Amino acid sequence: MASIDKRRDGKYRVRWREYPGGPQRARHFQRKAEAQLFADGVRGDLARGVYIDPGGGRTLFRDYAEMWRAAQVHANSTESQVETYLRLHAYPILGNRPLGAVRRTDVQGWVKSLDQKLAPGSVELAYRWVSTIFKAAVDDRLIPSSPCSGITLPRRDHNEVVPPTTEEVMVLADAVPDRYRALIVLAAGTGLRQGECFGLTIDRIDPPAQVSRKRSERVSGMDVRKPSESANPTRIFILQTGSGRSMSLEVASRRNSGPTTEVSMWSHSSHPHQGGQRQRICQRVHRQYTETAQGCRRG
Repeated sequence: MASIDKRRDGKYRVRWREYPGGPQRARHFQRKAEAQLFADGVRGDLARGVYIDPGGGRTLFRDYAEMWRAAQVHANSTESQVETYLRLHAYPILGNRPLGAVRRTDVQGWVKSLDQKLAPGSVELAYRWVSTIFKAAVDDRLIPSSPCSGITLPRRDHNEVVPPTTEEVMVLADAVPDRYRALIVLAAGTGLRQGECFGLTIDRIDPPAQVSRKRSERVSGMDVRKPSESANPTRIFILQTGSGRSMSLEVASRRNSGPTTEVSMWSHSSHPHQGGQRQRICQRVHRQYTETAQGCRRG
């Protein structure tokens, strides 16, 4: 467990192992009483399973966070998100700080500094990843407690969601190229997210009644699909009569023009649209919707 021996220089050395066969740890003291007190504490902590590595708190946050990241089983998009948030928002302030030297007030000050330049949702996301890493450090028994306790996050404004009217949906559908008309109808009729809509393939549609969510979504900024992270990756959506009719016409046209398996509804290959093209489509629809909504509600 832990032993004490006297060195030739007169100091007392405490040696111990965290587990049988593990690396030997050592610490030196001027007085035997101090060495005995420390050794008794180590023995007690090891016996109770609450041992904390005395040198663990000296590990830099950046070094531990990178070790933690390398051990996680994350989807590609999540892995990219964690790396980006840590590199841009956490490491510049906390990266070179030892884990044991970060206090609650330090974390609160860091959150406040992020609030000056990021949206509340982005601040919360950055904080959640940092908090998760400190919790992992506690679980690894490098530090006794996490400084991410009782942190006040910026308030998020939850604006009321006002769904577009049928008239507004049809105006939006008229504002985009013909091949994307059904995309507008699909989004309005099912509530699918943007990535789900763009990741939909022809073979997953059963017109005119049902649309099955594809077991994949489009990865932002990449020309590939990723498996859905949903607990229930395949869902069935019932379309209203008008929506189903629009989807039926589009699917019939696409099926007559070539293969349908793993082919995107909105392109002529197995690859969804590039991020730039998709962004331009969304911006165009957003501008048209803003103008349409204002006009319809004034009238």
